[in-house]
Amino acid sequence: MTAAYRLLERARLDARNTFGVHATAPMLVEVADAAALPELFGYAMLRDGPVLVLGGGSNLLFAGDPPGATLALTAQRIEMLEDDGTGAIVRADAGVAWHDFVLWTLGHGLCGLENLALIPGTVGAAPIQNIGAYGVEVRERIHAVEAFDRKSGGFVRFAAGECEFAYRDSLFKRDPEHYIVVAVEFALSRTPALKLEYAGIGEELQAMGVEAAPRASQVAEAVIRIRRRKLPDPALLGNAGSFFKNPIVPVAQADALLARHASMPVFRGAGDDSRKLSAAWLIDQCGWKGHRDGDAGVAPSHALVLVNHGSATGTQLLDLARRIAASVRERFGVSIEPEPRIVGARW
Repeated sequence: MTAAYRLLERARLDARNTFGVHATAPMLVEVADAAALPELFGYAMLRDGPVLVLGGGSNLLFAGDPPGATLALTAQRIEMLEDDGTGAIVRADAGVAWHDFVLWTLGHGLCGLENLALIPGTVGAAPIQNIGAYGVEVRERIHAVEAFDRKSGGFVRFAAGECEFAYRDSLFKRDPEHYIVVAVEFALSRTPALKLEYAGIGEELQAMGVEAAPRASQVAEAVIRIRRRKLPDPALLGNAGSFFKNPIVPVAQADALLARHASMPVFRGAGDDSRKLSAAWLIDQCGWKGHRDGDAGVAPSHALVLVNHGSATGTQLLDLARRIAASVRERFGVSIEPEPRIVGARW
């Protein structure tokens, strides 16, 4: 054990995942300084075995124990790398809580992340998942991603265009055993370019008494209010937020579904040849909202959110998720996929 890292054997992970399900890591490595990673990956358990990188535990489901070491990056630094008065480049360590970082940027007069307020997790997880909400994806504001390359044993820096971002996807997600994100650089503006057209933000601002020219901080507050109404607090009811990704289908398939289901929400997909469907709507139409099997259930407030009412296991939650996906596929011919990483089982 050094000031740079700490090793814990047979570490319980129940409090380190927002579902609150039981899991035990054979070895937990808490890393306070990413500079220690080359040394740590000189040890056989990390160098040769599977390693799970754990952030806030908000985007994974333990359906079993991790087979190898679990790594938690805990550094909390935020620094302004550049600031020309119109915009800034801000660097944040992977261990910084995402929502705290959003509030930090707003407190320093920087815009661009306000629609992503109150998303659980850490800064390091943001580019991996290409987190998004309310019409914004984090890739729009990422300047660069700094990572440890497990294969070379050195550090690399990816410009945003090299990260292969896609809907809830990235180079880092597709190859989780290769790179460990250690810090992220964001390009943020001091001039608001607000996105207000999505998911009731405008109506929420009106309810707040904001009639015109809202500030970025007010947009963030509107998003926070909406999320708190729709999504259960993981501190009170175990969950990982939205469990399923919105499916992207060809235009012809979307048009055929819309002809049979006129109220079905449809959004533009990755390009003109595809459309994004609402997984929440599809699941709700199959009658799952508020469903409960023992302590594994679906939130009554949002069909996308699987919840642990107390003592559900990860296996029970995964079984419920599979049955939900099967019912959507049977009724609509659409496959929906989980957003969280599943540990200890295959989807």
